Amino acid sequence: MKSQKFKVRFNYMEVCLKPLSTTGKFSKVVQRKCFLPKDHSGKCSEFHFLSHLHTVKSSVSNKIRRDSTHTTGAAWKSSDAGPNRIFRWAMLLSDEELLEYGLDMSALKPGVQLKLREKAADYDSCIEVAIKLTYLTYNMAGAPTPPDEIKNYLEAHHGSFDLGSTKCEICQEPLNFALFNEAKVGRAAIETCHLNPRIHNAQNVGFGHRECNIAQGNKTLEEFYAWIDGILKRASL
Repeated sequence: MKSQKFKVRFNYMEVCLKPLSTTGKFSKVVQRKCFLPKDHSGKCSEFHFLSHLHTVKSSVSNKIRRDSTHTTGAAWKSSDAGPNRIFRWAMLLSDEELLEYGLDMSALKPGVQLKLREKAADYDSCIEVAIKLTYLTYNMAGAPTPPDEIKNYLEAHHGSFDLGSTKCEICQEPLNFALFNEAKVGRAAIETCHLNPRIHNAQNVGFGHRECNIAQGNKTLEEFYAWIDGILKRASL
């Protein structure tokens, strides 16, 4: 298979893109691929850039992979809540196509249908998001140091490392890697957040405090700031 240029936010990198053999309910929806650099040695891998993080903090690497590729969902599955996490690229299928996979969208409430559709993203965008989140993780204060191979790969996509530069996308306070260890009522103190909750790509994604992410809600970041500004102006009267 001819190597292609894998487009990311700041730079371009030629990657392998050889097809990977996968199984599972939605394995035929997209052809999953190897994202190692072109002409790499050894086995192909889709998420090689997470391999080191997985060895030192598997919960964080699992979070990055999960949040990048799956929709959010309730902790249960029901006609009201909808499916608990589904591949984002599957939500690009039509209602008729999803029915063939056992998901009857018409049985879900309109609000649930809309939420699932808003979380849809193509496969390549999901991989770009995973790379971006991995880069941001390693640039948090207190983060582990990645091997040079992974560091170089991430820098080729998003520029030179700047330890301590990762901030909450919403309040702009610096984020510390140790926050991944903190949780309240089973929910992590750091969440993946979006500048626009209805767009899932590398340009629009980052990390944020859970309370900041909750406060932003379904507003775009611009809308949220305007809302806060209005509150502050009214409160100052």
